[in-house]
Amino acid sequence: MTLDWISPAERLKALPPYVFARLDELKASARAQGIDLIDLGMGNPDGSAPREVIDAAIAAMEIPSNHGYPPFEGTASFRKTITDWYNRRYQVELDPDGEALPLLGSKEGLTHLALAYINPGDVVLVPNPAYPPHFRGPAIAGADLHPMLLTTENDWLIDLGKIPEDVARRAKILYFNYPSNPTAAVAPRDFYVDMVRFAKKYEILLVHDLCYAELAFDGYQPVSLLEIPGGKDIGVEFHTMSKTYNMAGWRVGFVVGNRDIIQGLRTLKTNLDYGIFSVLQTAAETALNLPDSHLKMVQKRYCDRRDFLIQGLEELGWSIPKTKATMYLWVPCPVGTSSTDFALKLLQETGIVVTPGNAFGSGGEGYMRISLIADQDRLEEALSRLRQANITFNMQTA
Repeated sequence: MTLDWISPAERLKALPPYVFARLDELKASARAQGIDLIDLGMGNPDGSAPREVIDAAIAAMEIPSNHGYPPFEGTASFRKTITDWYNRRYQVELDPDGEALPLLGSKEGLTHLALAYINPGDVVLVPNPAYPPHFRGPAIAGADLHPMLLTTENDWLIDLGKIPEDVARRAKILYFNYPSNPTAAVAPRDFYVDMVRFAKKYEILLVHDLCYAELAFDGYQPVSLLEIPGGKDIGVEFHTMSKTYNMAGWRVGFVVGNRDIIQGLRTLKTNLDYGIFSVLQTAAETALNLPDSHLKMVQKRYCDRRDFLIQGLEELGWSIPKTKATMYLWVPCPVGTSSTDFALKLLQETGIVVTPGNAFGSGGEGYMRISLIADQDRLEEALSRLRQANITFNMQTA
């Protein structure tokens, strides 16, 4: 029996293929051909979670009560750990009973927040380029998306002055993300002050993705929206355990900030899932309580990789400013080459996997995102393959 009489909802048909799913298909095909891939595509940290986190998970598995349904809003202990961590990191006071909510990873929360607050036709301001859930979540919810084009001339920062007055007055939510995925841009404190002032003037909810704040280098300290006076009145902030603690596959994140907004998201989630396995919440608590020495080790790992790869790419003709944060390099493609074509060329001719910039929106065309998720031996091998294939920034065609 065929099912040609049923079709997906319009909201699914309107979505283009998710680039990382398509990359997975291409990678599987290449591996089937025996190609040794150097995968610098997804932001998927290499290595395992810290030993202390693994041990905590194993111990928690032995507790029978942990195998039942967890509380919808997360365990009280995990919520308290989250708010204590925020206080240590950003000197932000949060109430664990209402201003913090554990999530099945930040991607889940970002998308479900859109479903909780966006009605079809609501205007939502989204950066372009941006992490896909920042615009796909609102798109699924039926939003009228207004892209805020980011440019290298403005250091990939949102220019609030370019948002038309009538659009600002109709806008309901603004998504933003610094340190940025994919551009690795960072925003100064004054930017956040202006953002809060803008949001209050036009009554816009701010949704800030702070998932890369701990991967900061050379003494740079990213800013939390909630540090800014009035920030918690007008916004929420998302975080994840995936990057800093190598827990990408564990699917643990959290959102903090405005109590009423978080309650709305919680209400939606009680109808969609039963929360995070209690064992994983215990492990996440352990991660957030690790000493600063762990954070410094992680920062040094990515900083060393950043320096090594930037220097190697410079020898091949690229000019890449040193990033201050994240696990990415945002690299221009050779002249006259689309980001998709160049990413495919790298995969086919060198076995190197990168993410084409247009996967993050039209504003990412002409760039590729390189994830610093391999050790220096593999990065050196990648540079060697680029040299052997004569792939440089100065080439005119792909």
